[in-house]
Amino acid sequence: MYEEFYQLEKPPFRMTPDPEFLYLSPSHQEALAAIVYGVEQRKGFVVVVGEVGLGKTTILRCYLAQHDPKRLSIAYIFYANLTFKGLLETIFRELSIEDRPDDVVGMVNRLHDVFIEEYRQGRNVVLVVDEAQNMPIDTLENLRVLSNLETFTDKLVQIVLVGQPEFAETLNVRELRQLRQRVAVRSTLSPLTDEESHAYIEFRLSKAGSSSSSVFTRGALREIVKRSGGIPRMLNILCDSALITGLGYQKKPVTVAIVHEIIGDLEGKIRAAGHLWVRVSLAALAALAVASVVLLVSPFWGFLQPGRDTARQIRNSPPAPTRPATGPSREPSPLPLPGDEGNRAEASRPVVDAAARQPAERPLVATRVVKKGDTLNRLAANVYGFATAEVLQRIVKHNPGIGDVNRILVGTAIRFPDVSDLQPTKPRPPLREQQKS
Repeated sequence: MYEEFYQLEKPPFRMTPDPEFLYLSPSHQEALAAIVYGVEQRKGFVVVVGEVGLGKTTILRCYLAQHDPKRLSIAYIFYANLTFKGLLETIFRELSIEDRPDDVVGMVNRLHDVFIEEYRQGRNVVLVVDEAQNMPIDTLENLRVLSNLETFTDKLVQIVLVGQPEFAETLNVRELRQLRQRVAVRSTLSPLTDEESHAYIEFRLSKAGSSSSSVFTRGALREIVKRSGGIPRMLNILCDSALITGLGYQKKPVTVAIVHEIIGDLEGKIRAAGHLWVRVSLAALAALAVASVVLLVSPFWGFLQPGRDTARQIRNSPPAPTRPATGPSREPSPLPLPGDEGNRAEASRPVVDAAARQPAERPLVATRVVKKGDTLNRLAANVYGFATAEVLQRIVKHNPGIGDVNRILVGTAIRFPDVSDLQPTKPRPPLREQQKS
């Protein structure tokens, strides 16, 4: 989207775990080396733990992309919430093993035969489990059954468990003490330092054919690094959002003001999500209260209902006379645009009943393309002659692409709906006339 403007060959801050963009900090180098060492030396169990967004999956993808298929047979488990039988079935499928028995004992014995044959051919079988914190304790405990498949000198299968910090806590439970003792290699990923965060951004931009100095100002880089907390995923989110916003403002390089703006937007979305959760919770409590009242009153509902004779009188009674209208409808007619004769003619037509003519979506009265220096408040004042918070809310409702009323992108086409029902009692003159006066 912004590659051409910033002269980039490819997007440098994608969220996918692309091994090409793996930046190996000392902590990441240690984690990758732990996996390589544990597998090559047939150590059995290897555990890698790291916080969310630090790049655990990217390290795994890098290892899997570089392995020699002639020497390694790898079963990659990316969904760990499995029973032990489900895990065995997944291993059979990943290793393309035929003749799978239906029972657990039969599957373990069949795997033993397959692993022995792989070992004879000089190959190593590796079971990689990503998001291991989601694996049930019973399944983890039964992994010892697979680790028991060994010769007198070597393990027949190497098991790499990668998970979040809570996985390390899970390993400390009493039920897994035997598994914990079998872990031969451990590694823990750490957040990037400020220097490593700068190097991370520079590395990714260089992979995309540019440099940080031509894309970000020094102040913008400092602010991104500060706000990221050393989390690579946050660095990607902040850098990508800053480049998109910089494109909208046609700013090159990205300034610290743009970074402050996108940080405010991200924090606002988080707060809005929290407020939405509060509103949903209150609504649920209100619904529960109403249901409780209904349950309490329902046993006495027969006593509260009118008798049969009373109900028959109500059904047979003539309808109440409708009150004739004493004057024209008070619903305001649509406000015509300055210089738009068609809208004046439309406004002069007789007003029909509001309930009869209420459409599913309010009609549009104008469409404007955002130019440099435009604000939503100024455009609304030019179109309607006035701008209030309710008017801006209705415009946003008809333009879902507007995420923030204080920031609209240049070149965006904005639709302005009918807001005649929001017209103030004493309309203010359009902005142009105010400026003339």
